[in-house]
Amino acid sequence: MASKPEPRFKIAAENRRARYEFEIGEKMEAGLALTGTEVKSLRTGKATIAESYVGVTRSGEVELINANIPEYLQANRFNHEPKRARKLLLKAREIVKLAQGVEREGMTIVPLKLYFNERGRAKLEIALGRGKKLHDKRETEKNRDWNREKARVLRDRG
Repeated sequence: MASKPEPRFKIAAENRRARYEFEIGEKMEAGLALTGTEVKSLRTGKATIAESYVGVTRSGEVELINANIPEYLQANRFNHEPKRARKLLLKAREIVKLAQGVEREGMTIVPLKLYFNERGRAKLEIALGRGKKLHDKRETEKNRDWNREKARVLRDRG
């Protein structure tokens, strides 16, 4: 079997539950305004974005809310607050697109993945998502199980 190409970025945190809870629409990459201790703590890989969401403020800025980046142990008194709101760096046209999706279409801005790109910059992959109903979640799970079973049968046949 061919080996997978190694990703060119390091994933610091991933929101795997988002794909189960939401229908994922358009994805975007956003930069994060972080302090030095937050970056060092992210590199250890102990951050969680599972319960976080992205909000657009009245002043037209976009923030990552409720993401947990634990304190960096070697930082002493210069540490950061673990659950503070962090500003996302996006172009004005992208902010408008996100705000319109939330206001008009009733969608939610969902963080999917927090990672370091090739240049070592912290990036957040966000997407516009629409919440799934319980029957949609069951359908997704049924399709996933069927695809798994189908792959197993084809593999066993040779």
